[in-house]
Amino acid sequence: MGTYNIYEGALRAGVPRVVFASSNHATGFYERDGLPVGPDMPVRPDGYYGVSKAFGESLGRFYAEGHGLAVICLRIGSFQPRPRDRRQLSTWLSYRDMAQLAWRSIETKETYGIFYGISGNTRGYWDISSAREVLGYAPEDDGEAFAAEFDPAPGNS
Repeated sequence: MGTYNIYEGALRAGVPRVVFASSNHATGFYERDGLPVGPDMPVRPDGYYGVSKAFGESLGRFYAEGHGLAVICLRIGSFQPRPRDRRQLSTWLSYRDMAQLAWRSIETKETYGIFYGISGNTRGYWDISSAREVLGYAPEDDGEAFAAEFDPAPGNS
């Protein structure tokens, strides 16, 4: 209901664009299968939270196509100061990169889109090429800068 209120409130107030904070959990079961994931693939939520985010993306498309409200959905990864474990070397989104991604989502002329929100992670398995091409996103950080914390040199573990 809250997501509906955001879209409906924006429409009624004449706000031209909503940037919806979605989640990688909208496609979480791909990770279980070890598959790389792009924003054009069908949703595969890995829990009720992911289901709610997939619903929010679909509702956003309805408002974009049915009412002319521009909607950008960001499937946000591990948004925190630094990766906390080995997995997050792939899924990390730095504060600096999130700020840029949000700004580019606001400034784009795109009327609807789904994009993964991660930094330029060497180990990333979520495809951010459309965010680069469509939004002009140019991540500055890479989780690999923290790899030594989780992948100690041989003999040091």
